[in-house]
Amino acid sequence: MDIPNYDDMLAAHERIKPHIRRTEVRTSAYLNEVAGADLFFKCENFQEPGAFKVRGATNAVFGLDDAQAAKGVATHSSGNHASCLSYAAMLRGIPCNVVMPRTAPQAKKDTVRRYGGRITECEPSTTSREETFAKVQAQTGGDFVHPYNDPRVIAGQGTCSKEFMEQTDGLDMVVAPIGGGGMISGTCLTLSTLAPETQIIAAEPEQADDAYRSFKAGHIIADDAPKTIADGLLVPLKDLTWHFVSNHVAEIYTASDAEIIDAMKLTWKHLRVVMEPSSAVPLATILKNRAAFEGKRVGAIITGGNVDLDKLPWTL
Repeated sequence: MDIPNYDDMLAAHERIKPHIRRTEVRTSAYLNEVAGADLFFKCENFQEPGAFKVRGATNAVFGLDDAQAAKGVATHSSGNHASCLSYAAMLRGIPCNVVMPRTAPQAKKDTVRRYGGRITECEPSTTSREETFAKVQAQTGGDFVHPYNDPRVIAGQGTCSKEFMEQTDGLDMVVAPIGGGGMISGTCLTLSTLAPETQIIAAEPEQADDAYRSFKAGHIIADDAPKTIADGLLVPLKDLTWHFVSNHVAEIYTASDAEIIDAMKLTWKHLRVVMEPSSAVPLATILKNRAAFEGKRVGAIITGGNVDLDKLPWTL
């Protein structure tokens, strides 16, 4: 297992700087009052493709040698990684093939196509996703850029926490959503060296809580096809992300779909930013577990803002 390190993150940051945004950090006096803590929100939804995953995707794409780049890249994704890899491939002028669940939000499919990505649809399960992808990759020969279990991707995601600490003069805790664990792993990679005193907290939907159960059991527990409003958090941990989660995450908290929707409304209203349900899980867990965060400087990573405006969760 090739485990990325802090130097890999620093190299990734230099590689991707010309292609990504140093996203802003927002605060809200109202949300601070409700939480009883000083909350700082890193707005990765302001990246051009609308999600943090552009960091890892861009690091992978621009790290390819010319011979492999000519064959393009390929991946499977519920949406944001597909969009971000398509965007990075477009910047480099190479092909990108993605396998997406047929149930993925239309807004995310539209974004992939806008950046030139070619979509092959699969059933909404991990098994179908991986089987369909194997066929696509065999046909195209593209370099497999895994959505999260890839050292290049994790090193790229780690650049978010580096910026976050620089922009806030330090935090007591950083909370990020967890599905497959790419962002959390990148956060662990960076903060374990840069700010080892900062606690890393993962936030997960109750209805897709395999990371929480894995964390408590001490080994990976994978659900094949969970269902939650937080569609970006449906995939299980893998060996590389489990390494970071099991060694560096202090706690995993969960929130119900109703609590996630309430937190999403609060942030839309008081931060005035468009975020997707997966991005609201950190605030939902902070408010649900107020005593754990009270009086602290808490960073929350808003991982993405790609929502289908015709199917907002509170209108369904």
